[in-house]
Amino acid sequence: MLDSWPAPVDLSPSIALLAAVFATSLLSGVFGMAGGILLMGAFTALLPVSAAMITHGSVQLIANGWRAILHRKHLRWRTIGVYMFGSGAVALALTLVSYAPSKAVLYLLLGLVPILVWVPERWIKLDAARTGHGVAAGIVVTGCNLVAGAAGPLLDIFFVRTTLTRHEIVATKAATQVFSHLAKITVYGLPLMAAKRSAGLPPTSFFLWMVPMSMLGGWAGGIILDRMSDRGFKNSTRWLLTAIGISYLVNAARLFAAGPS
Repeated sequence: MLDSWPAPVDLSPSIALLAAVFATSLLSGVFGMAGGILLMGAFTALLPVSAAMITHGSVQLIANGWRAILHRKHLRWRTIGVYMFGSGAVALALTLVSYAPSKAVLYLLLGLVPILVWVPERWIKLDAARTGHGVAAGIVVTGCNLVAGAAGPLLDIFFVRTTLTRHEIVATKAATQVFSHLAKITVYGLPLMAAKRSAGLPPTSFFLWMVPMSMLGGWAGGIILDRMSDRGFKNSTRWLLTAIGISYLVNAARLFAAGPS
């Protein structure tokens, strides 16, 4: 009789994923970055690589889209347009080659990306507001998003010397990342759709709950930020990203040493 009842659903993975969404949204709310890189690592640990890319892209698409909407009057559409051109080009190229990194390679790349925060500003000659540089940003940042899953510090390099105001930078960066994460969902989602399989994607309920959890985490992070002082804020962010990068490199080394599973 009892055998006819459906097996209980294990909600632990979804709860862990939602906790990661909240925690990393809180972290981004405090430091303005780092959350996306950590979230990609959390998803990679709990999901197959392709599913992690799609799930991460969905969360970040909503988070960045909401931020762009909130600051929509400050959007620089010309910069967004040239970025979109480069973003689309690299997405099309990677779709044709059907690239998919292993977890070891993904952790290695996630460990290397945070090192970019230590590049001296005097070395940086890039400006996303310039046409050629905007296209290059679309290619390089979206490319990094597609192979590593996150590219926050790399995107910042293109806005260090820009003449945009801080509100224009926040709004425009958010809008450009909408296209980067949309490209990630497309590149990794199309093969799964063609094969008619979910490949370890979280249940639909996760995607419904991730929106309020992301917004709640960002709100809580803003409260913490209001109570912090400006002293050492930039260095704290750098050291936080460095610690995250080192942890990823250690995990990558462990996976490479273990060999293919």
